[in-house]
Order: sequence, then C-alpha cells, then structure tokens
Amino acid sequence: MNFLRKIVNPKTKEDEEFYYDLKALLNFKPIKLHHYKRAFIHRSLKMTDGKGKPINYERLEFLGDAILGSVIASFLYKEAPKGNEGYLTQMRSKVVSRESLNKLGQDLDLIRFVKSNINQNQIGENIHGNIFEALVGAIYLDRGYNYCHQFIYDQVIIPYVDLQKLENKISSYKGYIIEWCQKTKRKYLFESYEDTGKQIQKHFSVIVYIDGQKIAKGRATSKKKAEEMAAKRVYYAFQNEMNDL
Repeated sequence: MNFLRKIVNPKTKEDEEFYYDLKALLNFKPIKLHHYKRAFIHRSLKMTDGKGKPINYERLEFLGDAILGSVIASFLYKEAPKGNEGYLTQMRSKVVSRESLNKLGQDLDLIRFVKSNINQNQIGENIHGNIFEALVGAIYLDRGYNYCHQFIYDQVIIPYVDLQKLENKISSYKGYIIEWCQKTKRKYLFESYEDTGKQIQKHFSVIVYIDGQKIAKGRATSKKKAEEMAAKRVYYAFQNEMNDL
C-alpha cells in the first residue's frame, strides 16, 4: 500500500476505489489520478482552478478525439492498403462516429464515474462518447501515446472494427435519405423545432416529410441527433425500395 501511495497519492478511500476501478478498466496502473478525475467532471458542476479556469472533461475530450483519430487512421492505413484517401476517411468516420463512441462508452459503463449536477438520465446520450474521448486524453497525459494506442486497440479495434461490416454501414442516415430523394426525384423536408417540454435539458424534434407526406419523427437533445433518428426511421420505412436501386 505504501508503494501505491507513492504512485497515485490517494488521499481518500474514494480515491483508492477509483484507482482500482480504473486499473481494472485500463489493464494498467494509472499514475496521475487527477487527469482521470477531470475526465469525468461535467461542466454543470462549474468547478474552477485557482486561476478561475474551468475544470471539466471538455479539453480532454478534444485531445482524446485527436489521438483516437490518429490511431484509427494508422490502423486503416495498414489494414486497407488498396483504399484511397476518400475510402480511408469514410471508414475512419464510421469507426469514430458519435453513435459508435456512445456505444463504446456505454459498454464500458463509464457513466458510473461521472460527477454532475444533472441527473444522468437527462444529460443526453452523447455523454458516453464524450467521456470515452476524455478518458483517452487522460491516458495520453498520464502514460503517453503507446498506452493510448494499446487501450484503443484493445477496447475499440479488436471488439468493434470489422472492415467488411463497416463498408456496408450507413454513416449518416440523413445524408443517405437526401441522396436517395435526389436520385428518385422525390421532395424531402426536415422540419425541426424545440421540444423541451418540462425537461431541464433542451430537446429538439424533427419531422421528415417525403413528397409532402409525414413519414417519421425523431426527438433528442440536439437537432442533429433528432434528424438522424428521424432519418433512420425513414430509411426503415423505405428500405425495400432503397435496396432495389
């Protein structure tokens, strides 16, 4: 235990529990716990340092996003030697899409570490992907690029990246619907409006019309998310026609 204290300097029992939970998740020993703590602080806490600078996961999220993208790009470059720049870019976008990252964060149950003044059910689904990226950023600051590379390979590439399946995956349902409508000479409309109701967090609803007919509706914590949700429902409504093209 003395050796542990020299490495991570846990000041409380909570710190020690956090350390062991992290170690089990990461499969290596975290050294500087303060980076990881920051990775799970939501801005709703309005925490600041001695200089008044905000303390939350958002800067780490930015850093982790860049590192994650570079590791995935390197993997695709090696595994798809015949892929051109457009193909590689598209495949990387599918791997690190918001939907994919949210699933990663959910599967790892990262939400259990988040400290926030907002009820977890009202934060929004993107929190899962955001804190996954923030965690990658924390790993980089704590242990460097090689540890990030191994973590991403173990937690992202091995369990989730199947190039053949990714090739057939639709990265943007809205874009797919628009392209389909243009090819088939159909008129489309994405009508959006704020739909917060009695909830604290802002919500948006989007209704999709095809040739003037209401086809589907989506509701989420962002306009883009609601559009994708509604567009996905349109896709399933017209899936047979789309597949025949």
